Amino acid sequence: MKILKTPVVFFKTLCITAVAYCFVQTIILAQTARKIIPLWENGAPGFENKRNEPESAKDYWVKNIHNPSLQVFAPPAGKANGTAVVVCPGGGFRLLVYNAEGVQPAEYLVKLGITVFVLKYRLPREEGSPYSLEKHPREDALRAIRQVRSRAKEYGIDPGRVGMLGFSAGGEVVASVAYVSGKGDANAKDPIDRLDGKPDFQMLIYPGPLGIPETVPADAPPAFLLAANDDPCCGVTTASLLVKYREAKRPVEAHLYTKGDHGFNMGDRSPLQSIKSWPQRMADWLGDNGYLNFP
Repeated sequence: MKILKTPVVFFKTLCITAVAYCFVQTIILAQTARKIIPLWENGAPGFENKRNEPESAKDYWVKNIHNPSLQVFAPPAGKANGTAVVVCPGGGFRLLVYNAEGVQPAEYLVKLGITVFVLKYRLPREEGSPYSLEKHPREDALRAIRQVRSRAKEYGIDPGRVGMLGFSAGGEVVASVAYVSGKGDANAKDPIDRLDGKPDFQMLIYPGPLGIPETVPADAPPAFLLAANDDPCCGVTTASLLVKYREAKRPVEAHLYTKGDHGFNMGDRSPLQSIKSWPQRMADWLGDNGYLNFP
């Protein structure tokens, strides 16, 4: 004899099924959002033997990075507008402020339809580091832009709309590739190394002074600059870079707030309304300059 399920049993079964479905979908979404792309398949050039060394992570930071990579944050299907941004967290080249200056900015930009790649670059100032401040972060930044351009079709990216966002030392990483040629090697064995590694635009949030040129070149990418005037480290960098951009007659927008100090991240922890709302200024600039337009 066939036993019919009572309404209560049926409801419980339905709820369990729904929860299971949501759990699976959550896992799928998390896996999609957390896709990791190593900059080099076999490890960084000259340091291939270190690529399997585990990273260290705690609270807000990540360090001990020997296999530099990009974490992908892609907009939902049909929402991508063709713009991509490589995010470079700060941390003084001793660590990466990965959550507040990597994941949070990525989540903000994804809502604007931008495909985001958070860069884990090597840290020359970490204790015992084998890396050079002048060479390896720049090497990672060039390769990151080239990796993104190589995946333009995969992610629906316009290879002419690939920008960078850098916080503090991350701004110095951006500067290391923004003012010099990023031309690839046409004869490179790896096709990714044949691509241009220079960003099409840059957004620098309380950037450090390293990599800032004496004179901004005529082909410098358009810039969005933001810092606090009472930042003892980087307020001066921002103000001086604005002047240099004006002298070079290159597109620039700058915001220098009265207060805010250094390291206010995305502004959500600040008591200052101007700092809390600064990401909207970045969104306005992106929109005004056509980076949020759909192709």
